[in-house]
Amino acid sequence: MVPVFVTDIIKKLNNANYESWVVGGCVRDLLMNRQPADWDIATNARPDEVIKIWPDAKYENIFGTVLVKVKNDAGETEEVVEVTTYRSEQGYADRRHPDEVRFEDKLEKDLARRDFTINALAAAPLGDRKFIADKFNKIIELDNEAWELVDYFGGEKDIKQKIIRAVGEPSERFKEDALRLMRAVRLACQLDFKLEPKTERAIVKLAGGLKFIANERIRDELVKILSSAQAYRGLVKLEETKLLQYIIPELLAGVGMEQKGHHIYTVYDHSILALKNCPNADWRVRLAALLHDIAKPTTRKVINGENTFYNHDWVGAKMTRKIMTRLHFATADIDKVVTLVANHMFYYNVGEVTAASVRRLIAKVGEENLRDLIDLRIADRLGSGTPKAVPYKLRHFQYMLDKVRHDPVSVKMLKINGSDLMAELKLEPGPKIGAILDVLLSEVIENPKLNTKEFLSQQAQELNKLDLTELREKAKSVIAEKREAEDEEIKKSHRVA
Repeated sequence: MVPVFVTDIIKKLNNANYESWVVGGCVRDLLMNRQPADWDIATNARPDEVIKIWPDAKYENIFGTVLVKVKNDAGETEEVVEVTTYRSEQGYADRRHPDEVRFEDKLEKDLARRDFTINALAAAPLGDRKFIADKFNKIIELDNEAWELVDYFGGEKDIKQKIIRAVGEPSERFKEDALRLMRAVRLACQLDFKLEPKTERAIVKLAGGLKFIANERIRDELVKILSSAQAYRGLVKLEETKLLQYIIPELLAGVGMEQKGHHIYTVYDHSILALKNCPNADWRVRLAALLHDIAKPTTRKVINGENTFYNHDWVGAKMTRKIMTRLHFATADIDKVVTLVANHMFYYNVGEVTAASVRRLIAKVGEENLRDLIDLRIADRLGSGTPKAVPYKLRHFQYMLDKVRHDPVSVKMLKINGSDLMAELKLEPGPKIGAILDVLLSEVIENPKLNTKEFLSQQAQELNKLDLTELREKAKSVIAEKREAEDEEIKKSHRVA
């Protein structure tokens, strides 16, 4: 479980008469029989002393962290391990960074600054070192070797009891770095632990500290929560601890808002239950499940005594883009989640929806998003209290997807391309070529049998007689016609025709 390169670094430091330990989350994972994702080593050696042992190491920070390169026999760097000098920190005026960092000689000082007891642990191979038998140290066995475990704050006991407990006074730990407020919830989700009551009360009291944290740091914690097996419980806990209002406050507008119809839950409860029932492990699909009805409070209108939410999918897509942009998500991730939210109301009734309309949906959402869109629909249904996740018409839709998946749904799938048009029509590169291809695609989507080079060439000859404005109007009219048909279908699904 412990790589040789980790024990080699510890032994090298020990041989140079310095203390050294693996610390933090990797020790926690070892005690839980989980394979650590990364390794951190703490030492009483100062950064310049560490660099003397590893001359090619990098040290470019104020925190005493030296990046030690682990190389193979060919001299290539395979791993990078952080070796950090014991330190204490004082003052956190911005609720994020220490005002002062002091290097320390004692391990206890270093562990005391850490966030939670389960992360305030240190361990090292016993080897020839003398074991100091006191209440904070014990011998454990790792990889058939005796290791010394240092546990000043009861982290091992909290691991056994599955508790997230702050080191020392919780309020002080959270004032040092307000992101720890959210990290406590995230760790509880990832490890399936519970928050210790005093620690949870401090989170509620200091929830407003999250305002001082950079949005990208909040985003990273949110993604980890959504990726965990306990994503639903994590969102519930974020709301209970008053943190959600500083992350996605738009969700809270749905608290207590009744929906009627087939929905038996309020808008907010339905949203988090959709997350709970999402069958897809991709955090982006789970986020879409959470946000798919984000615009219902904004679009709510009372008609004949019942709440309606016409256009909440389109408005919700805009709100989702704004939320994800605010949290500094990557553009590709934003586009995917927005696409899913915008299209989660896709209309499908056996006998009414044609293969052409399915092809238009594929063209609109992209084939790579189709299965995710179905999973979102399943999450939506189960989150509404519907007992059957995949009814017949959804199964029929999946059948139709398989049936038409090889039909042309984009310009790239046409049997003719821009180079062909330039050669046959004697055209220079320009927007007219794209306009002709768009009109050709609209015809082929309706009837895939027309996707032959002979037919498309003939049609292109006719279209070339039109000027660019006329071509654009023709393409625009086709799009408008399809949009109007889709709008009628959406109205039917909302029962507001």
